[in-house]
Amino acid sequence: MDAASIRFGTRAVLDEVTAEFPAGSRTIVFGPSGSGKSTLLDVLSGVVPHSVTATMHGRATVGGVDTESKTVVELARTVGALAQDPDAQLCMVDVDAEVAFGLENHGVPRDEMDARITAALEVVDAADLRGRGIHSLSGGQRQRVALAAVLASEPGVLLLDEPTSMLDADGVIAVRAAIDAAVAATEATTVLVEHRLDDLADAGAMPERAVVLDDRGRVAASGDTAAVLAEHAARLRDAGCWLPLDAELHAVTGVPGALDAAANRAFVDSLSQAAPGMPPERGAVVLEAHRLSVGASEPVLDDVSLELRAGEVVVLLGRNGAGKSTLLRTLAGLQQCLGGAVTGYGVRRGAGMVFQNPEHQFVGRTVADEVAHGLAASAPRRGRHRRGDAGIAARVEQALDAHRLTHVRGSSPYRLSGGEKRRLSLAAMLAHDRPILIADEPTFGLDRRDALRAARQLRVAADDGRAVLAASHDLRSLAAVADRAIVIDEGRVIRDGDLADVLREGALLRRAGVRVPRLVEHLLTRCRSTAELHAALDAYDRAPSR
Repeated sequence: MDAASIRFGTRAVLDEVTAEFPAGSRTIVFGPSGSGKSTLLDVLSGVVPHSVTATMHGRATVGGVDTESKTVVELARTVGALAQDPDAQLCMVDVDAEVAFGLENHGVPRDEMDARITAALEVVDAADLRGRGIHSLSGGQRQRVALAAVLASEPGVLLLDEPTSMLDADGVIAVRAAIDAAVAATEATTVLVEHRLDDLADAGAMPERAVVLDDRGRVAASGDTAAVLAEHAARLRDAGCWLPLDAELHAVTGVPGALDAAANRAFVDSLSQAAPGMPPERGAVVLEAHRLSVGASEPVLDDVSLELRAGEVVVLLGRNGAGKSTLLRTLAGLQQCLGGAVTGYGVRRGAGMVFQNPEHQFVGRTVADEVAHGLAASAPRRGRHRRGDAGIAARVEQALDAHRLTHVRGSSPYRLSGGEKRRLSLAAMLAHDRPILIADEPTFGLDRRDALRAARQLRVAADDGRAVLAASHDLRSLAAVADRAIVIDEGRVIRDGDLADVLREGALLRRAGVRVPRLVEHLLTRCRSTAELHAALDAYDRAPSR
């Protein structure tokens, strides 16, 4: 890319971006939410400006070919791209047809297709999904299938936009191995956008090159990944980026070596002495599930009994496909249960639900309209709020400010970045006073700053008297605010208890595909209670960078 600048209408997304991606190299692109990471991939694939209306200055070349001179279809002969939202690129009815689609378009002989479909699904640990309908898959399973479809065509250039954002611990490992295998076999040039750098580092899969974008869409740093992290750790942490634990600790203490360094261990251990707040008072039961059976035609979860209380944040844990989203939709009254019942005064008053895919809940013409929708029974059609209703207008502005959305208040919800869409979906639901908030992956696609802020907003909602239930693979953020954990596996609830107690049960969590982050795992050896864990994580997250 050479001095590439992109504008969507009046909004600048990339500004004079110059970056090189040598043949056969692996590069990670990271930066705060809204910095233009996904747009950079769209430029390389030709989606911008061919398929998405945008103003482009500068140039981008792939394999020596100017992307503006070739259509997206022509570039697809060389480029394989995985979108941040897998639903945006899944277009067939079943898994086999989806993976075969690209092969058919590339003219692969039919007698070779079956083996290539099997091989692609195996490398992403999804061979058991053959023959399944796309509609029956979880978000994480869809992500694996979308990646398999990209890998099956053996592209020379791989553009991957957060390929593990919806995956469980086993899925992260499988996908990292799949990417490494694809690169080794095809020598593909790989450009990876990712927030979850700690997972990458733990899997030993950190790309050797890095490009960092700042919140204005400019290149803030580039070069050898280890050197970029070592030199800019404090700046990147303050900008809101997730970093590997060793880089994060280096940013705070100035000492390399993660928890192997005595100074870093002493710092982390000191966090357990932070004064814990008072444990939240458990309020009345607002929702109760009685021997619930959930699923479409066949149960994916059976004999589920649980309760949600006012003032409590509960995190729902389990591997991809375990039934977390199905359970949430059923508890929210959006899917009929196959057996059992859901009761409680909170159910009668209605639950607010944050969907895994933010676009599935958008109804407003603008971001401000989306937040305002439904705040008044007399709201005009299309969800627009009345200019004369000062109370609604004030609540909308408060929500926009709390979730860093003021600068896009007049934009279409569908033209936002992935992180901005997630923040909007959460802001719109929190603006209401429903007694129950149900959130499916509430920190999906968010940088460090916004993930922690979103988690704190869930805590505030509970402290205001709501019951909060959130399904998430992001234990790093949710462990700082959740009171209780529910673990599901093999169609059952296998554990329901105090958060700290549950997170200490390593064997049970591994069985359910749940990984406890290294920082949280270490703090659990020092903290006696969930309240102490909350205080320690809060002290860590608020510690100033050097």
